[in-house]
Order: sequence, then structure tokens, then C-alpha cells
Amino acid sequence: MSNTITIVGGGLAGCEAAWQAARLGADVVVYEMRPHTMTPAHTTGELAELVCSNSLGSNLIGRAPGLLKEELRRLHSMVIEVADAHGLPAGSALAVDREGFSAAMTERITAHPNIRLVREEVTKIPVEGPAILASGPLTSAPLATAIQALTGHESLYFYDATAPIVDADSIDMTIAFRASRYGREESEAGDYINCPMTKEEYHAFYGALVTADRIQLRDFEQEGQAGGARGFFEGCLPVEVLAGRGEKALAYGPMRPVGLRDPRTGRRPYAVVQLRQDNAAGTLYNLVGFQTNLKYGEQKRVLRMIPGLEHADFIRHGSMHRNTYINGPALLRPTLQFRDREDLFFAGQVAGLEGYAGNISGGWLAGVNAAQLVYGLPPVALPHETMLGALIRYITHAEAKGFQPMKANFGLMPPLPEQTRLRARGKRARGEAHAQRALKSLATWIEEHPELGCTA
Repeated sequence: MSNTITIVGGGLAGCEAAWQAARLGADVVVYEMRPHTMTPAHTTGELAELVCSNSLGSNLIGRAPGLLKEELRRLHSMVIEVADAHGLPAGSALAVDREGFSAAMTERITAHPNIRLVREEVTKIPVEGPAILASGPLTSAPLATAIQALTGHESLYFYDATAPIVDADSIDMTIAFRASRYGREESEAGDYINCPMTKEEYHAFYGALVTADRIQLRDFEQEGQAGGARGFFEGCLPVEVLAGRGEKALAYGPMRPVGLRDPRTGRRPYAVVQLRQDNAAGTLYNLVGFQTNLKYGEQKRVLRMIPGLEHADFIRHGSMHRNTYINGPALLRPTLQFRDREDLFFAGQVAGLEGYAGNISGGWLAGVNAAQLVYGLPPVALPHETMLGALIRYITHAEAKGFQPMKANFGLMPPLPEQTRLRARGKRARGEAHAQRALKSLATWIEEHPELGCTA
């Protein structure tokens, strides 16, 4: 067996996998096709470019995304370390400066003495193992075809939409106001810009949104290599699709006004659009929950109906692109090894993981286990009581029929002991109880695996 680990893909999962394997002493080659071959959604050649939201979710340990990131910190995740270093004000969430984050990721990977970065497209599955496929949600057509030939299963597709970004100076702050829900901001001015709506304004906006023209899907998005599209992924619906479910779907979803008061009236708005800081300079803001596939001209027309955005300058329009993933429960071991080939690993979105932190966690496990394989050591798996362990268990043990990726949530973890459930009344208390059990379990696991060099 070759001692060099091949990693296909320079996204979050691929970078984390490369770093972990290299940290443990293995030689690594990372293949990234950008900028020579671009995807429909990426715009640069930087590694780990974020094309959807710039938020990695909550940092609160009592919430599932926050617990997952805390576990990754204790496991020496390089990607989380870089994200922390490039964080932006976002209340209790971890949002990052996109450009600063991806530039730092590229620098860290290219500077590591055990990692070699090759800017080439990989169209076939490497036969000289070990190898990690972390090609991401926008896996190129030739490689997707190769994965289909290997697995004997149809690739599964869903569609992921990105939210528009506007110039901060073009937001009318005589209408919009800064605040976080229930005053939970960390900065004095407030971490979010809020555009309030009256009932009349909301209904006018809703009517324009559901009747606006949408971009037609391209051929490669409408037809898969072996069977076609699966439809939209529930976790990242375009706002116009969500709106189509009912007139109040947005008011009870991304535009819910709870925890906010319009300083002009002192009352809670009927609905509100929140904008989150997108870069370190604070000059760009993205519309939270407003992923969209409307035509660009329609985006300007409809979104400028939002109070405070009448003259918005759109730096990036929303767009929709195809995501690709395999049927993990049918194909993967709990170590992220391919069931029919122990030196082949899948990581990140293509493995069936969802969410930035989830993809990072898959990269962490695949990188560690590839290094374990190189050194003749047994692969590892995290305890099910941890969020990382629960996520991996889900994508390798869920019902294979109709499988879809899922973000970190406490529902994936083993039930709490009865006495603990009785004491932990309420959602917040149960989350804290899950977190305490998870971190205790992780600390024990780390002590049992000193060869990994992690800290409890």
C-alpha cells in the first residue's frame, strides 16, 4: 500500500482531512480543480470557499451546532481554528469573513510540509490508495459518473440555493435597525440589520415573490448521470419555494419577528428580514434565509420591496446549484471507509453530511482514519453520545431508502437517561444535558486514544 494519501477536493472536508492526516505524519496530495475548472457556484480558486451562508451556526454548546464545533475544537480541527480567527459579529453564531477565511485556509494547506496541492481535475477514482473523496456538493460530472460506476447506485441530487449579498451603504438605516433577537447581541450596536414590515407590506412582498420569474435549471441540473433530479433539499429551500407553501410560511419562518421591536414604533413588526454581516470590513451583508433562484432582474425588483432595501446595491445575486451525495447508509462503514474497499474514504457533502460543521467533522474522521491505515493502526469511530459520533452514525446507519443529509441535531443522539430527562425540563436544559454527556464521553475517548494527540 502506498504511504501517500490522495484527497480529491479542496473544500472544508478535504482541507480538514488533509490537515489531520498531515498532522499525524502522513504525506498528502490534495487535488483541487479550481481555478482551471470552475463549478457553477464558486467564483475563486481559493480553498474552502464558502458559496452559501457565511455562518457556521450557533456557538452555544447547549445547541447541537455549537456542541459539534466545541467537539471539533477539542479534536484540534484546523478549519474551526481558522474560522474562529476570522469570526465576525453574529450574536451567538460563528460567522466568518469569507475572503479572509478562504485565503487563510489556502495558506495553511499550501504551507504544510507534508501536503502538496495539485490544481487538476480528477475524473476517475484513484486506484492507488489510500484515497479520500471529498469532492463536495458540486462534484464534476466525470467524477460523479465514476462514483456511480463504483457504487452501483444512482447518485442522489438535491438543489442548494445561495442568498443575495448587498452593499451596507445602500441599506436605508432610517428604516432598518440594528438588533439581535431578544437583545442577544454581543456588539453594542447589534449584530443584525433588521428590515421591518407591516402586514400590508408583507402581503405585497409575498405576492410579488411567489409570482416572480425563476431561472430555468440547466441540463446538467435537470438530469443526473443515471436518473435525474431529486428536488429541493429541505434544509436550504429557495425563499420563493418556501413561500409557495402558504401565505404565512415566511412570517413563521425566516421572516419571523419574534424577539425584535421596531424602534420607530416600539412594537414588534408583522415580519422582518434580517441581514447578517458578510465580511470583516462590515461593508457587505447577506439576507438571512433568502436563498433564491429568481432571475437577477426579478431579485432586484422583488427584494427592493423590502423596507430599507429600496435602493439596495446587490453585490452578489442569489443562485441555485446542484448538490451531489451518495447513499451513505448503503455504502459506508462507521469509519467513513467504503464498504467494498477499505482504503477508500468519503468525506463531507458527497458522503451525505450536511452543514459546514458537519462537513468538517467528516473530513476530520476520514483524515485521521486514512493516517491510521497508513501506519497499520485500526480505524477509529467517535462515541454515539458525541454529536460528531451521532452524525457519522446517522449517515452510515439510517434507512437507506429515501436517505437525505441532515445537519447536527440532538435527535440523532442516544436518549438521555430517564433521571436526567426528568431533571432537564425544557429544550434548553435538555440541550445542556446532552452537551455535558457528550463532552464527558469525548474526554474519555481522547484519553483512550493518545496517539491522536488531542486534548479533552
